[in-house]
Amino acid sequence: MSKPEDNPALDCIFGRRSIRKYTGQPVEDEKIEILLKAAMAAPSAVAKDPWRFVLVRDRENLRNLSRGLPNGRFLSDAALGIVVCGDRNAAHGGLEGYMVQDCTAALENMLIAAHQLGLGTCWLGIYPREERQKHIADVLKLPKGVEALAAVAVGYPGEERSPRTRYKESFVHYETW
Repeated sequence: MSKPEDNPALDCIFGRRSIRKYTGQPVEDEKIEILLKAAMAAPSAVAKDPWRFVLVRDRENLRNLSRGLPNGRFLSDAALGIVVCGDRNAAHGGLEGYMVQDCTAALENMLIAAHQLGLGTCWLGIYPREERQKHIADVLKLPKGVEALAAVAVGYPGEERSPRTRYKESFVHYETW
């Protein structure tokens, strides 16, 4: 049997890798709209869709965001930053857990779509680090009840990474632990 990463139909999953170097070429508005549509095609608890997105292209704003992300200094070199936020008031039952799960599903859809569009991305965690959340909220002037969960650096890749999986059979249990 061939390896799953050799299956062209699954390239969108196995080929998606974190990209931290970008060419500087701007990302077209049409592609950005596709990324957002893909994100908003994600499932959400009771179809509440608590996700919100802040698009950042301005170089100084990208630098300001990256200052609060210790592992994401390269965000300032990306053509685009997308900050995935959750609106707790919109989440099912107003619960943080549903908000985080829903926004994470949207984020993964966005990453896969970007790969299929020839874009590179890197997911930068913000939540649950309170100091990161506060920094991003201050920079973006987020309203009360809206929480920054993650930032995504987006751009045309300035590096190539091979498809892969990190599958480990020992992580899988059947019927019981």
